[in-house]
Amino acid sequence: MRCCWFSSLAMIWLFAPCALGDDWPQWLGPQRDGVWREQGIVDRFPESGLRVSWRTPLGLGYAGPAVADGKVFVMDYLPRSGRVTNNPGGLDQLEGSERVLCLDAGTGKPIWKYEYDRPYAMSFGGGPRCTPTVDGPRVYALGAEGNLSCLNTETGTLVWSKDFVKDYDAKTPFWGVAAHPLVDGDLLFCVVGGEGSVAVAFDKHTGREVWRALTAEQQGYCPPTMIEYGGRKQLLIWHGDALNSLDPATGRVFWSVPLKPSYGMAITTPRQLGPYLLASGYGDVGVLLKLDDAGPAAEIVWRGKASNAVYCANSTPFLEDGMIYGCDVGTGALMGVRLQDGERLWQTFEPTTGGTRRERYGTAFLVKHEDRFLLFSETGHLILARLTPQGYREISRFPLLEPTSAVFGRNVVWSHPAFAQRSVFARNDKELVRVSLAANSP
Repeated sequence: MRCCWFSSLAMIWLFAPCALGDDWPQWLGPQRDGVWREQGIVDRFPESGLRVSWRTPLGLGYAGPAVADGKVFVMDYLPRSGRVTNNPGGLDQLEGSERVLCLDAGTGKPIWKYEYDRPYAMSFGGGPRCTPTVDGPRVYALGAEGNLSCLNTETGTLVWSKDFVKDYDAKTPFWGVAAHPLVDGDLLFCVVGGEGSVAVAFDKHTGREVWRALTAEQQGYCPPTMIEYGGRKQLLIWHGDALNSLDPATGRVFWSVPLKPSYGMAITTPRQLGPYLLASGYGDVGVLLKLDDAGPAAEIVWRGKASNAVYCANSTPFLEDGMIYGCDVGTGALMGVRLQDGERLWQTFEPTTGGTRRERYGTAFLVKHEDRFLLFSETGHLILARLTPQGYREISRFPLLEPTSAVFGRNVVWSHPAFAQRSVFARNDKELVRVSLAANSP
């Protein structure tokens, strides 16, 4: 009996990690670094295609899904009136409701939904932008007009909420609230807006404000980002005027570097590689900083020019082995750029627009897995490829979703997927899909 019990326990231990898989509980994954660390993943897509586990209907939205504890969390928008025009220079006026949905990760079936009435007045009004942030029994969902909801993950019950416009006199950014909330310790960090409250730290349990900091003409769209260097944590807030480093505990500014993208479009997450920190944005605005070993300080290594670096908007660049890989907003190309001086080594349109010529805002979302990258193209294809200083080498691609949003004369899907449980979870404006990436998938 003891032998059988031991054997059973050993089998459970052996297979439990495979069954449970990794979670993707927030923007850019568990460590917010765009790396998928799960094992047992295909090294090439089968010729017959990848297996679709399920599809479920969904409303409008740019917000990617989060996956945690066997559940999928995603936001969408159900319009009652008005029209989404995707006009970069004009506002869409919509009446409708924002929703936070919780689905069973195994089946795609609904578990609960949290819904509230929310008129929109923003450019590109096709739904929420922010990936929900899951932290234990709570999920934090931030809508496109600044409605922050803390919900119980099991029941969808509202724990606490904030309205950035009413509570902080914040003005909704022209292209909507897009800064994914960040949890660190007992604090929830958000980009809010308003006088002295571009950055706000809340008690994640109660919603009580712990501190507020910074004033800017435009709060921008960039998510709060936590880095650690020289034994000290720093909270990065990039608003429309500058990239700022704050003390996460107090909101005190450690350092600030002027960095003003066009139209306040500070969007993409600053990326760290060792002592180096890259911020890249619209209008040929980018900077590489070197962090100080002795304390929270930074010096400029180089600033980008029109002929070098890569300027990202829709998707966050990836740094490794002395290289920057990112999608350039002006050309629409995926570029390989040398980190030390910003020199462009190569570019390709294959994983972005799928064409051969420049298209503004060409987009692919990059996630690293082992020695390869998984790229979700705006064309709706999931692509497996290798990115090196020598260039882009595509291994496989699979049509994951229909591009449902018309922008700049082409149809696109602009939503960051989640990678969890040996699968990819992705959405457009019609559905959410789970597709298996397991090496042994039938």
